Amino acid sequence: MRDLNDDIRREPFNVEIKEIVSEFGALLEPMIDTIDRFGLKTHFLRKHKIAVTRFYNTLLLGKYNTELAQKVQKRFIKNQGKLFTFLDYDNVPWNNNNAEHAIKSFADLRDVIGGRTTETGVQYYLILLSIYQTCVYREIDFFTFLRSGEKKIDGYAGEQGR
Repeated sequence: MRDLNDDIRREPFNVEIKEIVSEFGALLEPMIDTIDRFGLKTHFLRKHKIAVTRFYNTLLLGKYNTELAQKVQKRFIKNQGKLFTFLDYDNVPWNNNNAEHAIKSFADLRDVIGGRTTETGVQYYLILLSIYQTCVYREIDFFTFLRSGEKKIDGYAGEQGR
């Protein structure tokens, strides 16, 4: 969605890209309403698969003249099997905010160390980052958990909060 918004800002008079973005927005809006109302449950979301098929049929038949619209069309087609995965499985987020949030910490580390590290250093950092993110999602204080000496987060009943 963010990339599509950036595309519109870059080419505000491109009618083709506006059309694609408008159709995509019209496709997502009822899905988000369903998620807001019922959560990420396949039982409620599967009804939107018909609209997704319709969207892709229209997109596949579209003959776009502008380079940007062609690029967006190819990207949608390339990601067709992955983009609407949340319709097929319970509790799969419809956006990638969790993934972007998790990788932000790694990007910050890269900036701090100046981009130089070893593979082993990265592996250790990713283990710590994984533990940290799990603590954040479970509302467990990360440093208290580390100091506790516990090996498993599941059995930890320590201090809540960040």
